[in-house]
Amino acid sequence: MARFHRLPVAGVDRITDDSVALTLAVPEELREEYRHAPGQHLALRRVADGTEIRRTYSICSPAPAPDGPGPRTLRVGVRLVEGGAFSTYALKEINVGDELEVMTPAGRFTLDPAPSLYAAVVGGSGITPVLSIVATLLERAPEARFCLIRSDRTSASTMFLEEVADLKDRYPERFQLVTVLSREEQQAGLPSGRLDEERLTGLLPALLPVAEVAGWFLCGPFGLVQGAERALRGLGVARSRIHEEIFHVDAVSPAASAPAPAHSTVTARLDGRGGSWPVRDGETVLETVLRNRPDAPYACKGGVCGTCRAFLVEGEVRMDRNFALEPEETEAGYVLACQSHPLTERVEVDFDR
Repeated sequence: MARFHRLPVAGVDRITDDSVALTLAVPEELREEYRHAPGQHLALRRVADGTEIRRTYSICSPAPAPDGPGPRTLRVGVRLVEGGAFSTYALKEINVGDELEVMTPAGRFTLDPAPSLYAAVVGGSGITPVLSIVATLLERAPEARFCLIRSDRTSASTMFLEEVADLKDRYPERFQLVTVLSREEQQAGLPSGRLDEERLTGLLPALLPVAEVAGWFLCGPFGLVQGAERALRGLGVARSRIHEEIFHVDAVSPAASAPAPAHSTVTARLDGRGGSWPVRDGETVLETVLRNRPDAPYACKGGVCGTCRAFLVEGEVRMDRNFALEPEETEAGYVLACQSHPLTERVEVDFDR
């Protein structure tokens, strides 16, 4: 079950003009709780002016070996978002020695290292989970290979430039790096411009044997991820081999659906305990549960991070949007509690499955 603990800040490194890497020290007694798979994320929490703020940031440091101790430190990258309450705080106020409230790792944008060929298409801060995936894979699986195609505005705005270059130096035969800048010409490499569906459709087969890639990892802005998925599907890649994580999606209007019942009850199982509560007008399943169980897991409340994933045991719900669950997860009965509105008088969800 996801839990928050206070972790001290061991390092604050400015990596671009608008981003920092935060290193968090993990006390020995909490190392097993913060054991993570490559690609998982952390939710950070703070209270400002009486309002609780949670934001999710991907772990960019390598994952610990399964048969070794848990991590001594965790590193996340934070990019400044215009008007962002937490990112502004991270870049301007957090110092070494401060303590942050940090949820235990979550997320399913992960890779179990194996001796195969993998690839990623990332944009901007989408490099953060993929950096952990690449570093962990190349270290643990000596025969594995990885192709990273990254898109950034300029070289100065590129996060973790040195860390990625170091991986290229350490694994020159197994790590292929392709960089595209949208607003700056490079002396060598690909011409500048956006990586859209049309460009990727022509580029990917020229870079690597698309059909031989065991897993594709797409991470970054919504438009880039969707364009990359369409390009891959057009090239014959099975949906099961495509993994996506989106960091931000603009607000969208909910899809029309059947009207909600006048009175609904949500029953939820969480951390081994259950309860049933009436739903207030317009509430999501998560909002109903949070009024009665403040320990319910969530981070973004935007249908993006997947922290509030729950199994729908009974009833029907309408999800306003879903950018976190894979198709096989929704087919198996999982929903995002933060986006789910009851469509039946009784809805039961299980956060423990």
